[in-house]
Amino acid sequence: MTLGDFFTWIGDHPLEMSTYYVGLPIVAILLWFISKDEGHLKPWNYIYSILVYASCIPGIVAVSLSIYFFLFERQSLLNAELFVQIVPVISMLATLFFIKRNVEFCDIPGFDKISGFMILIFAVTSFMWILDKTHIIAISIIPFYVVILLFIGLILLVRFGMKSFLS
Repeated sequence: MTLGDFFTWIGDHPLEMSTYYVGLPIVAILLWFISKDEGHLKPWNYIYSILVYASCIPGIVAVSLSIYFFLFERQSLLNAELFVQIVPVISMLATLFFIKRNVEFCDIPGFDKISGFMILIFAVTSFMWILDKTHIIAISIIPFYVVILLFIGLILLVRFGMKSFLS
């Protein structure tokens, strides 16, 4: 099975995907009512951690895939797959919104790693986009020190993202 086949499978099974993506914010709302003002305590913060990862990993993949399709493949926004590129992001944002209402993200184990992962993906995607858009003519127009400063800044951003992702 290729990645394209997997995305086709996701698009062909909207009931399962809808259940998963709608279920995550609903579980966050239920946890909000059940663990009112105790979300930072031990069993609850680990449940919130599982919920954060269950919503953020598909959301981050969807954002990365959308950026790739729009920047590199030159795909139109109107051709975006609903259950692959749009619904996971909405579900992630809604889930994080309801989790934030009950517990601070710093109290959730592993949240710093997922935010570091987001920074890392953003930096690498930005770096790839700059490399894709930079041509010999563009380098000769842009002063060389600006190119070097951009490169160093992106390397530091990747290093910061990796540091927070791995620690």
